[in-house]
Amino acid sequence: MTENPNPPSRPIDHLALCGAAGAPALLIGDRVTTYAELDAGVGRLAAWLLEMAGAPGERVASWSAKTRLACLMPLAAARAGLIHVPVNPLLKGAQVAHILADSGAKLLITNAARADTLGGDLPEACAVQELKVAEEVIDSVGQGLPPSGAGPDDLAAILYTSGSTGRPKGVMLSHANLWLGAESVASYLKIAPDDRVLGVLPLSFDYGQNQLLSTWHAGGAVAPLDYLTPRDVVKAVARHRATTLAGVPPLWVQLVESDWPAEVAAHLKRLTNSGGALTPSLIDAMRTTFPNAAIYPMYGLTEAFRSTFLDPKFVADHPTSMGRAIPHAEILVCRADGTITADEEPGELVHCGPLVAQGYWRDPARTAERFRPAPRASHYGGTAVWSGDTVRRDANHLLYFVGRDDAMIKTAGNRVSPTEVEDVAVASGEIFEAVAFGVPDARLGAAIVLIVRGKAGADPEALAAHMKQNLPNFMQPQAIEWRAELPRGPNGKLDRVAIAAEWKAPS
Repeated sequence: MTENPNPPSRPIDHLALCGAAGAPALLIGDRVTTYAELDAGVGRLAAWLLEMAGAPGERVASWSAKTRLACLMPLAAARAGLIHVPVNPLLKGAQVAHILADSGAKLLITNAARADTLGGDLPEACAVQELKVAEEVIDSVGQGLPPSGAGPDDLAAILYTSGSTGRPKGVMLSHANLWLGAESVASYLKIAPDDRVLGVLPLSFDYGQNQLLSTWHAGGAVAPLDYLTPRDVVKAVARHRATTLAGVPPLWVQLVESDWPAEVAAHLKRLTNSGGALTPSLIDAMRTTFPNAAIYPMYGLTEAFRSTFLDPKFVADHPTSMGRAIPHAEILVCRADGTITADEEPGELVHCGPLVAQGYWRDPARTAERFRPAPRASHYGGTAVWSGDTVRRDANHLLYFVGRDDAMIKTAGNRVSPTEVEDVAVASGEIFEAVAFGVPDARLGAAIVLIVRGKAGADPEALAAHMKQNLPNFMQPQAIEWRAELPRGPNGKLDRVAIAAEWKAPS
């Protein structure tokens, strides 16, 4: 049966209306926000945002921990006809300044300490509002904006993601992208109104934000959590009686090594994974630690939200599979000429359908590289995302990951651009050039290695200090090696393949 090529969607802010009025929607600490309170708070915040930003279509950014404001922003900005730009709270000032400037954000909501780190890098056109003021608006008694009548193709958000070259690029997401993504995940995970979803992933990630959106689509409650140790996650599962937990492989490694009281582990009935593949041994450990939980391995890319999931019934016998297409996605495995591969023949994963984003913000060149016409075999047609990832399809139509064509480093569930790490290193003034790449790591998925050619009298400690000051923890090199010379290819460019091949991990 062919899925409707144009599935119906609603404005994303209507998610505040999906649950019963008195049912819990948001659990932060001991505070419970009902769906009625969620809708009212979204309306008041929307009215204030529109007043601060000046007009519909402006970009408004939020940069904070998992506060109530951070959770309501995706809906409130959309209700006001604004475009939300969530910023990863782990990023440093220079990176945030780039996102603000690139998006043309008219407003940034954050706390004073974060704002101070921007210094003179804050774009002139971007005003800053204190986080506490926005929280007071949510609790005020003023009249808010009613649910919006936005069209499905209206832009709702710009999510910044690292590319294989250059600085992060903004992925443009429409109301339909977000609504249908929420509906898709809620349906295949079978989330119900009595479910409690513990949201441990950053809300600036599509996977993290969807923890909110899919839960609200199903009428359930989400408990956002900023955690320092795995023990914090164990305590939060117990406190909220969480039924659902999303994670990335490095987190699962930590959680299965933690001390779980049997009655707490028993609360969890579904575990979802993305941001890297689960190994068979890790899956076995998860099944042992959480005996009542169904495991959902998933694959996705910000440009199309999510592409595949593996039904829990296949996990035991096909633990390394990516699964099949999620609802509202059409996944094709294509040759270079766009024709469909045979079973077991490797090809490029191409994602078609209404979850495909609208391209990269103000970047037509990179948009044209990734967003291209769908293969002729697609029943959706239109624009598709050509992922750059090589996969194969077996006779049961299950997909398996083969390799990544670009140089992205996937570490601790994050996509890291080697170029961004290299640019920061060179900016230290201690080195002439640098090459960053990933190497397999049991806990991180991939560890970042940095090979540098230093200047005369260079100070390795100064370079390391500069990296720590200007890059978040997940982008820090695990090893920095200094070389007098670096291999080059015939064209004079650094030979990245040779440099990576020559590197040997320290014993």
